[in-house]
Amino acid sequence: MSTRIVLATHNPHKVEEFGAIVARVRPDLEVVGYDGPEPVEDGVTFAENALIKARAAAAHTGLPALADDSGICVDALGGAPGAFSAYWAGHRKDDRANLELLLDQLSDIADPRRTAHFTSTIALVEPGGAEHVVEGIWPGRLAIAPAGAGGFGYDPIFIPDGQDAGAERTAGEFSTAEKNAASHRARAFVALAPLLAALTGD
Repeated sequence: MSTRIVLATHNPHKVEEFGAIVARVRPDLEVVGYDGPEPVEDGVTFAENALIKARAAAAHTGLPALADDSGICVDALGGAPGAFSAYWAGHRKDDRANLELLLDQLSDIADPRRTAHFTSTIALVEPGGAEHVVEGIWPGRLAIAPAGAGGFGYDPIFIPDGQDAGAERTAGEFSTAEKNAASHRARAFVALAPLLAALTGD
């Protein structure tokens, strides 16, 4: 018998990605999408925004709720866009505009100074009020131009560390399985798994 847990997002990409990550280590957990109103994400950190979303989803559904707030942090920009990654080019979420603006801002920056990392902060809020926050970091650097049709957001310009020289790919060129095994969300989930185990009584 599966246990339902709601993911506090209206983004179908995240629901699919999160469901795949969860299934790899906790097949008894069924991740369901959130159909309630979107809260105002007025936090200035990943943790603040993740908790805002998870609290709203738990209150609306009565289920344990997960929320991920993630983004890209560029060293040459002092860690920006950071928590503002989704709105970097303006109030309307526009992945392409965000990506193009970031590349333009880094147009005069060459390797090895294009270092960056993806951050995923996951909040778990239980209906009884208990709250937990974990974080995953995926280090790498930014490409000069987008490559790959996979993933979403900044994936086409992010080159993860740890690849063979001369055969490096962007996260947009990774298969879904490769990304789900290595991404910042996968790394955050390693820290989250024991909390979910306790949640389901295992």
